[in-house]
Amino acid sequence: MLILIEKLSNGASSTVRIIGQIAAWVGLALVLLVAFNVLSRYLFSFGTVALQEAEWHLMAVGALFGMSYGLNQGGEVRVDIFYANMSPRLQAIVDLLANLLMTSVALIIAWLSLAYVQSSFAIGEGSPDPGGLGYRYLLKGTMPVAFAVLALQCLAMTGHSLLSVLRPQRPTKNEINS
Repeated sequence: MLILIEKLSNGASSTVRIIGQIAAWVGLALVLLVAFNVLSRYLFSFGTVALQEAEWHLMAVGALFGMSYGLNQGGEVRVDIFYANMSPRLQAIVDLLANLLMTSVALIIAWLSLAYVQSSFAIGEGSPDPGGLGYRYLLKGTMPVAFAVLALQCLAMTGHSLLSVLRPQRPTKNEINS
């Protein structure tokens, strides 16, 4: 059972890592697009609303998928005032509960955002600005996907926490030498 939990957790974590690495290229695309927009505006007096909107579309996609990748890479912010003084087993229990809560929240947001995407698709929503990008529901469609990926990462972290709780703790070198 523990081996299955470990394989599933590692597989989910690997999947999120691959998705995050692909999404990281959005950052390069964003930088190139902003540079193009600035240079074309100031050197050639050329600019379009669509290209300006594409900037915040790329930013949104990068941020949405970046949150799960950030968790995957351990980039979350922790307040370790109490956590640092807990035993490893108690830390694992706290992590387990926090990850279960975070999984639930991510799934709820993914579920609720489906109606938001559906209504955008139903009206064929596009940019309200002349010359803006159409098909805004495609951008909005990244929300439930990104929160599902976040839930997947949270489940992977839940599995790792569960393994830490269930496996017997081995003493560290410092505990042995004390």
